[in-house]
Amino acid sequence: MNTEAMVERLFPLLIAGDRAQARATVQTWTDEGTSAETLTQDVYWPLHEMVADLYHKDQLTTLAHHCAARLLRTLVDQAQSRYTQQERNGRTMMLFCGQSETDDMAAQMVADLAEADGWSVCFGGGGIAGDELLETAHERHPDVMLMFSSAAADAPVIRQLIDQIRGVGACPNMQIAVGGGVFNRAPGLAEEIGADLWASTPADIITSLNANPEQRATPEQRTVGRTIWAAA
Repeated sequence: MNTEAMVERLFPLLIAGDRAQARATVQTWTDEGTSAETLTQDVYWPLHEMVADLYHKDQLTTLAHHCAARLLRTLVDQAQSRYTQQERNGRTMMLFCGQSETDDMAAQMVADLAEADGWSVCFGGGGIAGDELLETAHERHPDVMLMFSSAAADAPVIRQLIDQIRGVGACPNMQIAVGGGVFNRAPGLAEEIGADLWASTPADIITSLNANPEQRATPEQRTVGRTIWAAA
């Protein structure tokens, strides 16, 4: 079965909250040879985006959304325990996200996959004050600070944090990356807020970080620009 068919098969089970059948279905795919990494990248991630998008458009009830989000989180946790762990690559990442459950789950997928790829990851989730993030980054000097968000309201906050980090000269060698639904819905937003790197999926983000460790935003991108996140 291809991954698109897997997404179609699992989606109704998620929104119905059919935990037993969802687990049994995934176990069948695992027994047939589908890797945990493939499940996360090509099945769970598209399902996460589908559920979040439909809920954002008021096409899913709150109950269906909550059932899907919680069940999908369980499947993501189970997949992580079966990842093939690569040797440590010597690079460190601090990862934060918006305050919604879907943001947290999306960021966790990135954290889990990055760690399996060899990164040392500090995953702090959402709801952390900007000054605390700034202080922690200054203390730890991570190679990358990655921020994930699906909500348009988070974009000005992320922009402010990026401006703070660069304004005080904290961690001048740290790469700032972003990802998540708000950046997918508003092309150019990542550049607009001065991010060094961005991508639309966890696999793409990790690949881009590995391939472009020296990529940085231009001085023009680091200036205050248009508030195009208002349309996101």
